[in-house]
Amino acid sequence: MMAPFSLMSVGVNLLVKSLGLFSTASVVRCSCVAPVLKRFSTTTGGPPKRPLTAYMTYVKEMHPTISRQNPGVKNVDIVRKLAQQWKMLTPEQKQPFQDASLTSKEHYKLAVEKYKAQLTPAQTAALATEKRQKVAKRKAIRRKKELNSLGKPKRPRSVFNIFMSEHFEEAKGNNIQTKMKSLRDDWERFSATQKQMYLQLAEDDKVRYKNEIKSWEEHMIEIGREDLVRRKERRAIKAKATKDRKKKSKVTVLKAKAPKKETETAVKKTVKSTKK
Repeated sequence: MMAPFSLMSVGVNLLVKSLGLFSTASVVRCSCVAPVLKRFSTTTGGPPKRPLTAYMTYVKEMHPTISRQNPGVKNVDIVRKLAQQWKMLTPEQKQPFQDASLTSKEHYKLAVEKYKAQLTPAQTAALATEKRQKVAKRKAIRRKKELNSLGKPKRPRSVFNIFMSEHFEEAKGNNIQTKMKSLRDDWERFSATQKQMYLQLAEDDKVRYKNEIKSWEEHMIEIGREDLVRRKERRAIKAKATKDRKKKSKVTVLKAKAPKKETETAVKKTVKSTKK
């Protein structure tokens, strides 16, 4: 992130009175200096960093003072307190920070244009590729969170994964890499008989996943989330649902016809008895 921008002393004094963050003696005056932009050249290689939002400008400006006034308090607690105080500010109290953020955005746009102008075609293409990769990564993260919230079953574990989870703590080594190497070596030394138990567990986990994913995908179709169902399974589930509906409608029709036949039989019996 860019360095925090200095705010007008009027804005700070307003916050001092409204929030009681500082004593009169401990007020740190801020100059009215415009935000200083970093100079970018072909030697730096990096694009301009995004500007701070109004809230982040407030946090950056106030965090040092709050830290000095509350020694020993964890950083996360200080940030939480600042977040609560930001919500309590009036629009007028937030205005200096919003002005600083707006100025930052304008300078950022100019810096980006200047940075792009000095790039070679190859560098421009590389940046575009990097941007696509970042977007794809964010989409994948959001999709994973969504699937977890919808309760999608976990995929079946591999044979080695099951073995590793059972023996990781007792494996030799002081870090993950050495432990993993030790576990691989142990697995390679196992006989076919020793591996059989883990093979069976892996097969059982496949069955578990197959049953759970089938039920989950059927439920996804029911709630209108066909986009989360595998294409092949989507067709199979739809075909089964259509077949079940046809079967159900056929049974309904047969039930509806049954009383009619019984009525006709009763009428015929009545007519015969009348003739007699």
